[in-house]
Formats: sequence, structure tokens, C-alpha cells
Amino acid sequence: MKLFQASIFGAAVLAIAFAALAGDDHAKAVAMMKRDFHAKGIAGTDRLNEDGLQALCNRSRNNPPKAVGERLQRDQLDAVKYPADGKFLGDWKSGERIAQNGRGMTWSDGGSAANGGSCYNCHQIGPNETSFGTIGNSLSQFGKTRGNSPEMQKYVYGKIYNAKAFNLCSNMPRFGHSGTLTEKQIKDLVALLLDPSSPVNQ
Repeated sequence: MKLFQASIFGAAVLAIAFAALAGDDHAKAVAMMKRDFHAKGIAGTDRLNEDGLQALCNRSRNNPPKAVGERLQRDQLDAVKYPADGKFLGDWKSGERIAQNGRGMTWSDGGSAANGGSCYNCHQIGPNETSFGTIGNSLSQFGKTRGNSPEMQKYVYGKIYNAKAFNLCSNMPRFGHSGTLTEKQIKDLVALLLDPSSPVNQ
């Protein structure tokens, strides 16, 4: 934990240095967001705050110094909380509902219902998808091409829990790290990607 905190502090210091080098484009963008984003319902202005790691990625244009990036990525991986029961596969049918659900954490949500993953916003989830984002890679045939070994299950769980543990400046949300999705929900998404009977793998 101390190593993690020290690394984040170091990242924050580097982020300030990168901000100075990058001019005030970043400052202008933050000022614009703070001007236009207003707290409403459960959506507070604290969402505009970057942690040290995200600040480093933003200010370095997703290209931090190699040694610093590698150390921070190791810290992110060390902080992934894997299931205590050692099981990574849940129910793919539930996982599909989570992947296709865009609700949760918006100003119009009450905060009591489970969050969705909104996976379709960035990924093609299965071969029969007709509308999907392209920021992320296609997930069609994910398990069919990669298998569903215990090592692959652990990797997929960790990637969904905190993508920055595998790619420091990934644009993918840190679903477990942020508390957006529960352990069970992440297990269900792992099953959606890896279960041979899932529509992803048809």
C-alpha cells in the first residue's frame, strides 16, 4: 500500500511537470468541464477530479515515461482484488444483461439499482450485434479464439476489474477499482466472454 501511495504521489508530481510542458490546453479543458458540468442527483462534481494516475496519462498524452509507467502499472495489478473463492466464471446470461445495460450512476438514477456495464458503447459484444461502439476491440469470438483456461479467466477478471493494470493509460473504465460493478457482476461478464455457450462465442 505504501508503494502504491508513493507511486501515485510520484505520478502526481510528474503530472504537474507534464502540464507545464503541454501548455494550458489541459487547464482550459478542465475549466470548461467545471463550467458546464453541474451536480445533479447522484452525479456530483467530484467526478471531475483526476487521481494521480489518470492525471499522468492525460498530461503525457497517454505516453508517460517508461520506467514510471511500468511501476505504476505493477501497482495497479497488485491492487486488483480477485475473488476469495478463486472462481472467476459466473452466469453468461446475467453477464449479457450487464453488458447491454447502460443505466447506473447518472443524475437520473437513484443509486439503489445495480449498475450496468455499458460494454456495447465501446465494443462489439457478439457476432449478431447491429449497433456498437468502436473505441474498444471487438469481443466477438473472444473465448473461442483465446480459450477459457484458469489463467485466461483470471486475466479477463483482472482486466474488467482494472484495465489500467494491463495497459496503464487504457480508456476502459476501472469497473471493480471504482466500485462501479460488483464481484458477481464481473464474474458474469467473464462468463459472457469465455463460456462456450455464450452468444459471444457462437
